[in-house]
Amino acid sequence: MQTAPSRPLTRQDARTLALAALGGALEFYDFIIFVFFTSVIGQLFFPPSTPDWLRQLQAFGLFAAGYLARPLGGIVMAHFGDRTGRKRMFSLSVFLMAVPTLLIGLLPTYATAGYAAPLVLLVLRMLQGAAVGGEVPGAWVFVAEHVPDRRIGFACGTLTSGLTFGILLGSLVATAINTVYSPEEVLAIGWRWPFLVGGLFGFFSVFLRRWLAETPVFEEMRQRKALVQELPLKAVLRGHGAAVAVSMLVSWVLTAAIVVMILMTPTLMQKLYAIPAARTLEANSLATLSLTLGCICFGLATDRFGAGWMLGLGCLLLMGASYLLYLGVARAPEYLAGLYALTGFCVGVVGVVPTVMVRAFPAAVRFSGLSFSYNVAYAVFGGLTPLVVTLLVKDTPLAPVHYVAGVCGVGLAVAIYLLTAGRSRLSGMRSSG
Repeated sequence: MQTAPSRPLTRQDARTLALAALGGALEFYDFIIFVFFTSVIGQLFFPPSTPDWLRQLQAFGLFAAGYLARPLGGIVMAHFGDRTGRKRMFSLSVFLMAVPTLLIGLLPTYATAGYAAPLVLLVLRMLQGAAVGGEVPGAWVFVAEHVPDRRIGFACGTLTSGLTFGILLGSLVATAINTVYSPEEVLAIGWRWPFLVGGLFGFFSVFLRRWLAETPVFEEMRQRKALVQELPLKAVLRGHGAAVAVSMLVSWVLTAAIVVMILMTPTLMQKLYAIPAARTLEANSLATLSLTLGCICFGLATDRFGAGWMLGLGCLLLMGASYLLYLGVARAPEYLAGLYALTGFCVGVVGVVPTVMVRAFPAAVRFSGLSFSYNVAYAVFGGLTPLVVTLLVKDTPLAPVHYVAGVCGVGLAVAIYLLTAGRSRLSGMRSSG
């Protein structure tokens, strides 16, 4: 990294982190709020004669379309981020999220527009996916290049905490809507408010990001005329294969932790242990809050002890906490909230992941390398993980934990690599940036 390692965090650094985390939370809220209203959207945007299971499948297909668009959006925005500047793409990504989110809240339904309604919704979801594909990697790079080298873990952990807080915000807003409105009122008007509010907050984030400065790392490269001249992704694939492999593997760890332990577990707890939905959702909110704190704590520890050590320790803790959650709830369901909160904190190991990726690539191709690795891995594993877990859970109730434990094993292998053979190689990549 090309930041000064000795200087302390300044007030400007703190403002940059706060604005970046706030914008990330609002943008991730905009992307994730869809999942909380898939049932309602299935009823409103597809023919009434469609079987319930098919409408639900089609609604989840619209949600998945956002994930499929992430790699393309991330690669394109990262290309210009490495060539023209981090700040410009950082502001563009939140704008591209705000517009489709607002438009979703204004869309006519199938009853008014026929098949045009789901088709337009599909396009808007893909625009959202493209936006978040550029936002997440861009935000990690942006904050990491603003702070001193010895505070990169804290910066990336704080930003990741903001992203996960967006999930919690979506859950709380969805709960509020379903509390204030009756089911009929939710279908009539209530479902629109989360999207309209999210779009307006997105434009507010665009305004706030006008006050952010370009990263010192990029400005220095521009002054030295050291910007990459060829296609950045081509340079990444040709000369940074080890960094891409490491980044994809740690992205798999992040995906398994978030998708299985945060997004899927409430539904699994309802099906496996007959726990009421209200209880699982309350426990999930508590776990997500613990996750936001865990990301910051793991980020701070990464600065103190190193990414390799904290990735390895975090994977071990997550492995143990996941088994404790599922085995404990099977025997004593009344301990769900406490065990889930503990597990959520251990999921905070995902706060180490961006530090590993940021340090893996030199500055000239950092945005493209991180974006390609993260988005492709997330699209593949994010799409396959629910399917794999759903198929395996038919044979054993502990299948979700076995899957997470297996991926944590991959994370341990990466941690060992970082601490031994990969340390010198990745350090060389970092210093060359």
